[in-house]
Amino acid sequence: MTDMVQATAPTAARVSDTYRWAQLAVGVAAMVMIANYQYGWTFFVPDIQKKFGWDRASIQWAFTLFVLFETWLVPVEGWFVDKYGPRIVVLVGGVLCAVGWAINAQATTLNGYYLGMIIAGIGAGGVYGTCVGNALKWFPDKRGLAAGITAAGFGAGSALTVAPIQAMIKDSGFQTTFLYFGLGQGIIICILAFFLLAPKAGQVPAVVANANLVQTRRNYQPTEVLRQPIFWLMYFMFVIVGAGGLMVTANLKPIAVDWKVDSVPVTLMAVTMTAVTFAATIDRVLNGLTRPFFGWISDMIGRENTMFIAFGMEGFGIWMLYLWGHDPVWFVLLSGFVFFAWGEIYSLFPSTCTDTFGAKFATTNAGLLYTAKGTAALLVPIANYMQQSSGTWDSVFIIAAGANILASLLAIAVLKPWRKVVVAKSTA
Repeated sequence: MTDMVQATAPTAARVSDTYRWAQLAVGVAAMVMIANYQYGWTFFVPDIQKKFGWDRASIQWAFTLFVLFETWLVPVEGWFVDKYGPRIVVLVGGVLCAVGWAINAQATTLNGYYLGMIIAGIGAGGVYGTCVGNALKWFPDKRGLAAGITAAGFGAGSALTVAPIQAMIKDSGFQTTFLYFGLGQGIIICILAFFLLAPKAGQVPAVVANANLVQTRRNYQPTEVLRQPIFWLMYFMFVIVGAGGLMVTANLKPIAVDWKVDSVPVTLMAVTMTAVTFAATIDRVLNGLTRPFFGWISDMIGRENTMFIAFGMEGFGIWMLYLWGHDPVWFVLLSGFVFFAWGEIYSLFPSTCTDTFGAKFATTNAGLLYTAKGTAALLVPIANYMQQSSGTWDSVFIIAAGANILASLLAIAVLKPWRKVVVAKSTA
């Protein structure tokens, strides 16, 4: 049955904002540690292909499997978090992350890489879902901002290691890099797990009520959420927006190689790097910054209004990257713009989901919506097959740009009025 938020006396005293922000910081640190498992993958692909001679699309199935298992098991992991707390899930997640890349370090077959990335994906998903869900629970008054800051750890967490990973791959080989980075990051996650706590009733503020921010006061159980048509609208929007960003994430270096801009030196703001290194560094920073930025904006002007702006920017950015990306400077600048306009989905959708369906089962319910990222990942190999069959990335970029424009229109014309009706009925 659906739980109502009751106006009873709190069972625990309100904690200070400092305590809440400390919990958020621990979650962000854990998110930083799992970032390379996804965003660092693109740097390994060319060397794996060179060593073993496999086609790129076959190799990228490892990335797809990572994202699938990172996302589709989050509802199960979220159920454990909602029932037993965040520590155990993050601890096990850290172990699995380390084991996954250790397997990659020894793999000599495609199935070996598939297995390694599946295990790492399960671990990373446990950490990701737990930390985002915990942020949503600790900050009912700032859900967009809190989810955005937490997701920023994942989006920007790999920025400082772009150059070190590439340097280690060049100097020590990609297999050694898999091992050292995998073990190091996994161990740190395990340590951070012991500092995570879930809030008790009464420790956090009440939900917010204003003209732009529509929040329910009912707590839907996961089985109820799956029966709500509006959930599936959000799921569809998440898929079509997520697919374009994942395509660029997984293929940033291969696209740069195909466009012959990967090793061209680019100088911006008195800093010189090769185009692909510069792009990857800027992309990760902007992909992180956009999550709290647009989350904060959505706390003020509403989730759907923010989606309309951000998804529209993403569609425009992908289209311009397609037109101008063959120039190394524009490749760097426009890929950064694309990542800035894309990364906010990981703050907007979880906060919108919790606003609509309540905080009690936030980790599980947001996890159900997060599986859309896994569904979107299925389109990454399809993009590679399209590129291989045509010899260009043209159709991939055109479809991705159109999908984002569609999502921006759905947000403002369909999701916004529909969600007002759903929330109004749930609180009547």
